[in-house]
Amino acid sequence: MTTHAASAGPLRIGLVGAGPWARMTHAPALAAHPGAVLSGVWGRRPEAAEALAAAHGTEAYTGGAGIDALLAASDAVAFAVPPDVQAPLAVRAADAGCHLLLDKPVATTVAGARAVADAAERAQVASVVFCTLRFAEGTAGWIDEQGAKGGWFTARAQWIGALFAPGTDNEFAASPWRREKGALWDVGPHALSVLIPVLGEVTEVVAARGPADATHLLLRHTSGASSTVTLALDAPPGAAGTEVEFRGEQGVSGLPEGGGEAITALRAAVDALTDAARTGVPHPCDVRFGLRLTEVLAEAEAQLVRA
Repeated sequence: MTTHAASAGPLRIGLVGAGPWARMTHAPALAAHPGAVLSGVWGRRPEAAEALAAAHGTEAYTGGAGIDALLAASDAVAFAVPPDVQAPLAVRAADAGCHLLLDKPVATTVAGARAVADAAERAQVASVVFCTLRFAEGTAGWIDEQGAKGGWFTARAQWIGALFAPGTDNEFAASPWRREKGALWDVGPHALSVLIPVLGEVTEVVAARGPADATHLLLRHTSGASSTVTLALDAPPGAAGTEVEFRGEQGVSGLPEGGGEAITALRAAVDALTDAARTGVPHPCDVRFGLRLTEVLAEAEAQLVRA
């Protein structure tokens, strides 16, 4: 399979999605990146795609033929659409020879995520899953440092939001998939993307429900360490916050505050994708890692359904 990116020039990256996340983060990051060219915007709503494309001086694409035209004009595709819209389109992009800059989660079913991973492998395209903290200035180095230290006994992670609080002006509160799938699938990938690089693969999952959409996870890792995770999107505003803490031979280490802007993190993810595309060396946060996140979350969800 011959992929589109074959030169040392800027990577032509098409954007799939024209909603709030695409408008706030992807489009400005891609348009301003010195090593990339925003080759176009595809959206399910023509008016949104046209407005976002016009704002960044590129072409809008819509409809089934439009997605094929965008893929033909791109070396890579960045996704900012719901996970179960993303997965089949990512398979299509990989089949067209485009490298993949995926949003988390890759899909909300193991079959969907595996289809993307298999397509990327079959087409020999590079992939990066945009787990924000893995690329943000204030947190990426810290995660690497904790992983290098080792000797961790246990960890706890809390991702607690008040996304659905009455009167909120957060645009993501209108997201149907977030209301349907809840915190487990929206912020669960963030927690796992920090814990797994430090403690190792998850070997055992126990899940329990909390109030509203809150989910509690107890995880066992290949290092022998355990971790606990609390996830929520529908908490009271005063309860919201994000914390990660590791405890072990090195003492106690907590996630730095103010990890950095999402736009800067996405630029770093583009750099990572470009390196993987040109060297052929997979990035640690690639589609196979995204598949593993989906497997862990799906196992937790299955336990909650049975409970």
